[in-house]
Amino acid sequence: MAARMSNHGFSQYLLQFANHHLDFRLAEIKSIISLLGCKAKVHEPGGDKGNPFLSLELCNEQDAKDIMGRTLLGKSMYELWADGSTIEELHSKINRLPPSFVDPYTHAGSSFRIKIETFNKKISSADKINRIERLTSGSLFKGKINLSSPDHSFHLLEYYEFDTTSPQRSLAEPVRLFFGRWVADGQRDKIKEYHLQKRHFIANTSMDACLAMVMCNLGQVQKNDLVIDPFVGSGSLLVSSAHYGAYVMGTDIDYLLLHGLAKPSRAKQKTRSHDESVRSNLRQYGLEHLYLDVLVADASRHDIWRDGITFDAIITDPPYGIREAAAKIVSNENVVTHEDKGEPHYPQKVQYHLGDIFKDLLNFAAKFLKLGGYLVYWIPIYIPDYQESNIPTHPCLSLQYNCEQPLSTSISRRLITMHKVKEYVDVSTLPDQVASIEVDHYSGTTFRNKYFKILKEEEAKELQMKSDNKAGL
Repeated sequence: MAARMSNHGFSQYLLQFANHHLDFRLAEIKSIISLLGCKAKVHEPGGDKGNPFLSLELCNEQDAKDIMGRTLLGKSMYELWADGSTIEELHSKINRLPPSFVDPYTHAGSSFRIKIETFNKKISSADKINRIERLTSGSLFKGKINLSSPDHSFHLLEYYEFDTTSPQRSLAEPVRLFFGRWVADGQRDKIKEYHLQKRHFIANTSMDACLAMVMCNLGQVQKNDLVIDPFVGSGSLLVSSAHYGAYVMGTDIDYLLLHGLAKPSRAKQKTRSHDESVRSNLRQYGLEHLYLDVLVADASRHDIWRDGITFDAIITDPPYGIREAAAKIVSNENVVTHEDKGEPHYPQKVQYHLGDIFKDLLNFAAKFLKLGGYLVYWIPIYIPDYQESNIPTHPCLSLQYNCEQPLSTSISRRLITMHKVKEYVDVSTLPDQVASIEVDHYSGTTFRNKYFKILKEEEAKELQMKSDNKAGL
């Protein structure tokens, strides 16, 4: 049975988000809709990022279920029956629903339950019961109540805003109410299933499961894609890409980490297990058949790849240089050679400026991404100095999304999603067809220096506050 129809033939649905990574929610849903190829109208909310609801118009219920089968940030999807700014308006709309629409879900041979959910305000159990009794007092619901396993689950959702005069207190009445039939839940359970605490092989910078999967959704990773992470580390992004059916590979300059010989990242773990590796992570989740390989290689050396190879997506988290300075291998003409025979040779490295890392990454994507493919990567930001012109650009790549994850009052990182919209041109013939940064966010210093400077300033402020509290100031 179709949901309540709009004037142009679409059905109305309501998506309820989890209260998690607010700036990423809309980007993830739009990317999933694009990936699935389903027709949809997304009614973007206003300036209130805390609003957990998004109104959608979809062609059918299966599209709604498919969207929820991918999203990590969406909690539940409902077929929207009625909405209003007051409880009286809501009930009036419910009572006007045509029998042909409601009867398939409310007839005498069906079972149902009604759940009450409020946002930004708690109400008593007695208040919830009063709301349920009011909804069931009329002739709408003819079936039996079944709280454990009903045929249909209905939800009354109330959204309260905070009082502007007292931000810690909610308004007495909701600003918006929704009533609908539950359709599907999102994939929040995957966060626990893939949690890093359960992961066999991790490193200091392993990406958490939720964000890793959100990155794959923004990169529209799907079955039989070929995905690469040029800064693969412990392979968290390969695990999430393989979860969606992609073949995965990566590179990293850290020989010790890729061979499971680096210092353990877990507390109280003195040595790593002999079988710790990126491959073992894929094996842990039954995804080893999608693992191609990881290479000890310098991501700045694009000449290691043969011409003609293309990737469907590049999903990566470049090094920020906080724990130690980012490095790349010295070019051949600058190598200092030694005549010591029989001694092991280790490639010489030099510091790798963050701005150069991102320009090299975009140049790599422009050359080796397939047309229509996606580059998804993180860029660290010092918030007071940030401006849109800090984001690297390339003539072949179009910026799709720029989502911020605050890490402190002064530091954040932004997840950048870029779409390849133009075929690569050899830079030897057109030298202006390369990546550029209008305003280098890291010029004059390193992000590492900024990070530790801010850390010291925040520690000093905290100590001063403690001192003032002791003094009674």
